[in-house]
Amino acid sequence: MAKYAYIRVSSKDQNIARQVEAMQEIGLTKKQMYIDKQSGKDFIRKNYQRLVKKLKAGDELYIKSIDRLGRDYDEILEQWRYLTRVKDIDLIVLDFPLLDTRNQVNGVTGKFIADLVLQILSYVAQIERENTKQRQAEGIRIAKEKGVQFGRPKHDFPEQFEEIYQLWETGKISMREGGRRLNTHHTTFARWIARYQQQKA
Repeated sequence: MAKYAYIRVSSKDQNIARQVEAMQEIGLTKKQMYIDKQSGKDFIRKNYQRLVKKLKAGDELYIKSIDRLGRDYDEILEQWRYLTRVKDIDLIVLDFPLLDTRNQVNGVTGKFIADLVLQILSYVAQIERENTKQRQAEGIRIAKEKGVQFGRPKHDFPEQFEEIYQLWETGKISMREGGRRLNTHHTTFARWIARYQQQKA
């Protein structure tokens, strides 16, 4: 049985000292630590992948906190199941004693308990994402009702636009020629025409 630690920070300028110290306090050396300095948006991380390849059944993997493994609870749950069921290792999250697959409580295995806890966390995270989207949608609706404009600001028409527009409208020049005279692409000229006509309507 081998013991390893996985340490992650989101960027190269962040400090790993706190996580390293926590692992040293439980007797792990730096040789046993695999460190990534990149985002936790997914599990495609160089040293994490190296670690997973090295893990064998019965090994123990230590993590300081669950967010060091990843950011998305759905992905964490999927990865957790892979590590504990396929790789058949034990996972220990130092800051969250319930996430310790070695434990047994009244005959219930730690792997089952940890799996259940992660499912709950995943569900809570999903509900929070949905609530956040709903709050954003409500905020946007209320703001629109108050006249707040969203999206990129609409630029004023070029100085010669109306003159060129009149030439195009009377059929004296093509849309492509109109765009050329305004130093823009004809599709941009077409958008300006549509907006201009809406404003006049």
